[in-house]
Amino acid sequence: MAIKKGDIIKVEYEGRLEDRTIFDSTELQGGEPLKFEVGSSMLIQGFNNSVLGKDVGDEFDITLSASEAYGEIDPLLVQTVSIKELPKDLDPEPGMMLGVGDANGTHSMAWVKEVDDKFIIIDMNHPLAGKTLNFKIKILETGCEPDPPDAHECECGCEHQ
Repeated sequence: MAIKKGDIIKVEYEGRLEDRTIFDSTELQGGEPLKFEVGSSMLIQGFNNSVLGKDVGDEFDITLSASEAYGEIDPLLVQTVSIKELPKDLDPEPGMMLGVGDANGTHSMAWVKEVDDKFIIIDMNHPLAGKTLNFKIKILETGCEPDPPDAHECECGCEHQ
């Protein structure tokens, strides 16, 4: 039976960048299939849409533009911060992830792009923003039971249902 919005399914997948580097896969996630509700906001739009109309056993490749995945790079999310504003015990290095907060109390993650004697440049865009993503997907199962609410493991304090 063709997959439709609201179905809970399991898939195996492998995600590669344009240079063929694997950035995510079922194997990298411990070998467990990815279970999700089709049409929910759990996954990027293009991945979600790609399974619609497919059946158990279908294997296919998709290529997603940045707009179908993590979006284009937003230059407003790249900020220059004075070293003086950082905690004294922090020794920033390029590639380091930092927790950042704004005046509204919203917290997010940023990665350090550049460091010099006076400033660091941080980027709050998703690391895969602006990139074309290629996926191999195999539909393993449909009609799965939803996970219980306490099965959510992101430890973000959210209340996913």
